[in-house]
Amino acid sequence: MPLARALRSVNQAMVFAGMVALLVAAVVLTSSVVTRYLLQASTDWQDEAAVFCLVGATFMCSAFVQALRGHVGIEALAGVLPPLANRLRLTAVDLLCLLFCAFFAWKSWTLFHEAWTEGQTTSSTWAPPLWIPYSLMAAGMSLLALQLMVQLTATFNRLIGRR
Repeated sequence: MPLARALRSVNQAMVFAGMVALLVAAVVLTSSVVTRYLLQASTDWQDEAAVFCLVGATFMCSAFVQALRGHVGIEALAGVLPPLANRLRLTAVDLLCLLFCAFFAWKSWTLFHEAWTEGQTTSSTWAPPLWIPYSLMAAGMSLLALQLMVQLTATFNRLIGRR
């Protein structure tokens, strides 16, 4: 399926970007500690920059994690349910997750739009624009919803006998 292959490539790129973002956040927070405690200097921008990096890494990598089925799940029922019931349970969970993630993505895009059009910024003295984390949330949740849709489509295709 071309969409699944394209999404796999996008997810791999997002994981690389997420690794870079985590590294940047670690360097920024380490420099913040050194600057604040050893040099007694103000560090207005560092905490927010690190939070923006962490938000981006978290949301933009969520579709990759879903593709591996790596999100935290409770498997207590998996061991006691028959295989067919367990597959139906997993399909129902994927469907509910898709609905939730699609709603979350839609609300995140509305937050992004408001922040963009109204020029909203954080309340700090650095005051970076809020459209940055909102766009990362919206794009990440959109990718996650798309990943869930691809997985559900594959599941339904298997159920009806298509490849």
